[in-house]
Amino acid sequence: MLVRRLLYCCLFFFVAAYFTGVANACTSAIVSGKCTPDGRPLLWKNRDTGTLQNFVDRVSPSDSLSMAYVALFNAGDTLREQAWIGVNEASFAIMNTASYNLAPDTARVRDREGYVMARALGRCRTLADFEQLLDTLQRPLGVQANFGVVDASGQGAFYETCDTGYVRFLLSDSPTGVLIRTNFSVSGESDGGYGYIRYNNAEHLTAPEAAARMLTPQFFTDTVSCSFYHSLYGYDVLENKDCPEWIVDQDFIPRHSTSASVVVVCRKDISDTREPVMWCALGYPPCAIAQACTVYNVAPGLQPCRRTGLAEACVESMKLKDKIFPVVRGSGQHYIDVAALKKINALCRKESYKNYVNFKLQ
Repeated sequence: MLVRRLLYCCLFFFVAAYFTGVANACTSAIVSGKCTPDGRPLLWKNRDTGTLQNFVDRVSPSDSLSMAYVALFNAGDTLREQAWIGVNEASFAIMNTASYNLAPDTARVRDREGYVMARALGRCRTLADFEQLLDTLQRPLGVQANFGVVDASGQGAFYETCDTGYVRFLLSDSPTGVLIRTNFSVSGESDGGYGYIRYNNAEHLTAPEAAARMLTPQFFTDTVSCSFYHSLYGYDVLENKDCPEWIVDQDFIPRHSTSASVVVVCRKDISDTREPVMWCALGYPPCAIAQACTVYNVAPGLQPCRRTGLAEACVESMKLKDKIFPVVRGSGQHYIDVAALKKINALCRKESYKNYVNFKLQ
């Protein structure tokens, strides 16, 4: 009887971990200015989550010690309590990916990542400030995350963080100028976690552009987040001459659970007075249109509707996504209509391109 109970418990935790990993899986990168055309660092997150409706909004300072910021929030977060990627008026930017090979959350405190990032955006200016925040927050932290951070000096780092502490990986130590994280931590249990294929996908796609100093927000929102390159196959499935009419949604960077692709363009260094910009493609990236926002100016289509609480841009993207995943019976959500995907993606990329061009002309 005891053995049977132990087996049931193991099975329960395995299944729970599996489905959590499937739902809350992200692909991300922080990019040094030496890899971008204008010398400004980038912070990118392709967000996978069980909450597919997201919006973007500005949060005003709560007191004389806090700062205004703009961030991505879950629909329904009316108090703007949990930020999932954002940047503040001091050009401090932060995002996260869930990690599944660090020490587990306690039963008492868990899922605090969004609260930590909202707190950081309101209070932090530098990497040192963020480290102080992590050092002084009450234990257990209630997080299992790779926090990616870039500040106004152009410095960046990933903080692989669990309940009791963190390990820092500086962007300046990366020989390529790019640090990528999916859903495992380098400092965590070997071969544990998720997202190894997506990690390799992102590395393959970004490496040539990084070497040529051509990594841009548009490359991330319109190419990386829409790419169907698969590192085990060694090619982009959509570019294969024998591409079938249907493909299985498995281990590509865009996934059925993807809710947004967001890139923050940070300041080059402390002498750079340019305003940080956050490019947001809400919804499923292959059928989303990238729009720019700042701490002081958020496009209405990215903000939540007062009546529904949903962002128009995300709602429209989800409607198009239904055409790409048209099979609703059984396990139909795992199957992509290739013809619909190619047609819709091409149209959305044209609109994103217009937004990028118009922004440069301002």
